Amino acid sequence: MMQFTHFDIDLFLRNHWQKAPLLIRNPWKDWRNPLEPDELAGLACEEGVESRLIMAADDRLAMESGPLPETRFGDLGRDPWTLLVQAVDQHVPDVAALIAPFRFVPDWRIDDVMVSYASHGGGVGAHFDQYDVFLVQGLGRRRWRVGSAVIARRRSCRTTTCA
Repeated sequence: MMQFTHFDIDLFLRNHWQKAPLLIRNPWKDWRNPLEPDELAGLACEEGVESRLIMAADDRLAMESGPLPETRFGDLGRDPWTLLVQAVDQHVPDVAALIAPFRFVPDWRIDDVMVSYASHGGGVGAHFDQYDVFLVQGLGRRRWRVGSAVIARRRSCRTTTCA
């Protein structure tokens, strides 16, 4: 089981949980990405797996809902895109293990593990979540930003970031 290194749960719950975002760099000593991009794409092709493909072109975003045909990923071209797959923890045991370090949060607060993969420049656009979120950066690079204007205007954003 993955254990947090240098992380004080009581301090986190007192000072950050549902109050302010927190970035935790390298929270696990022995991190191993539990899912390859091709495996994620394969899940998005399966019946009964909720997935979305977000494509960006001409400063606009377009969405396709899954299941996606296997040939779809070969047809994407050079425009930026992002694949989002819900409830991956229900299909991949190594992904389900990502929840274990967060068991200090009550079970009723935990929904699922959504996994995303983006091509260079891909994303889902600026937004804020109406619920508590732990973001774990796996493969690749991403610039995560937390908008102070959104937080000041809407304190219910309460997004917590682990990277």
